[in-house]
Amino acid sequence: MAVGVFNVSQALPYRDAGISFGYPAGVTLMDLVPDDVKPLIHPHWNNFPPVNPMWHYLLAGIFMILGFLSFFGNGIVMYLFSTKKSLRSPANMFVVNLAFSDFMMMMSQFPMYVMNCFGGGYWTLGALACQIHAFTGAIFGLGSLMTLAAIGYDRYCVIVKAFDGGHISSGKAFFIILLCWAYATAVSIWPFFGWNSYIPEGILTSCSFDYISQDWSTKSFGLFLFIMCYCLPLTIIIFVYSQIVTAIRQHEKALREQAKKMNVENLRSNADAKKQSAEVRIAKVAVANVFLWLCTWTPYAYVVMMGLFGDQSKLTPLVSALPGLICKTASVYNPMMFAISHPKFRLALQEAWPWFCVHEAKDDDTKSSTTATETTK
Repeated sequence: MAVGVFNVSQALPYRDAGISFGYPAGVTLMDLVPDDVKPLIHPHWNNFPPVNPMWHYLLAGIFMILGFLSFFGNGIVMYLFSTKKSLRSPANMFVVNLAFSDFMMMMSQFPMYVMNCFGGGYWTLGALACQIHAFTGAIFGLGSLMTLAAIGYDRYCVIVKAFDGGHISSGKAFFIILLCWAYATAVSIWPFFGWNSYIPEGILTSCSFDYISQDWSTKSFGLFLFIMCYCLPLTIIIFVYSQIVTAIRQHEKALREQAKKMNVENLRSNADAKKQSAEVRIAKVAVANVFLWLCTWTPYAYVVMMGLFGDQSKLTPLVSALPGLICKTASVYNPMMFAISHPKFRLALQEAWPWFCVHEAKDDDTKSSTTATETTK
């Protein structure tokens, strides 16, 4: 049967006794898409067979779990900040902004994604919804990225610039947050003005900007995004955390040398001596932050660059779809990494919901080592 006369009702897996053995030879991903949806989709996806329907259900299930965890974790952070005055510090303003951005990321993404996965395995909501889906994903994703950079900058000011009056005030924190959202909007809005476009991608259940077309407009915008959304935030994060680790190492070295001169084992209190040194703790936080950032965003950056300048035959529907799902996991681990693991948030959580099985001693290291705790805000 010629592909040109193939219709959607015929594009079903071969079945024998209820067991699927795949699609007929020659069927492509586009054959499963109704004619009124095809104008939204790039012809590149006509080169690949349909994915197994199992992938739609599996990814929808994963997305639902991620959505629940994101709503729960980020919702807790926003609730505690709004009800506990003890948490309303300039540093925690960035943490709450990150929670809000991650919460809205999943709110704007996963309902449409799940609906399309269960509604036929293609984008079913029309061109306008596709643009809204892609734009909100871009603006909230980039908002989270820039807030992560702002959190790193705040820690840098507290630790590295502590003796230069480096602490950020509430007013300055609010201004930086506004800059993060202005930056995210300025980068994400261009497809509405003709520089690139928002189209369905991967297994066609989500939308993003076009990184497949080979015209210069598409490639230039892809490079613009790569620099503004990957290279710049990564440079900031690596710089600030490397400076933090260096400053703490120098501080620890100075303490050891002073203790040696005074013929004592160390200059720390007994409470501090029972805990990890600030050097080790902060180094772990810094390495974890950079490592998670790279693991989350590098796969998607690689897919974009491969689509624009590499071998597009390797850009299969699943290869394109999975990195986007990995990016969404950041909205789940961010509240745990930057808020719920922090002693002050845990104390507030323990006070708000004693049944939550959180046991945080009130005489924690927030009273014994200012430098160490400031780095985990």
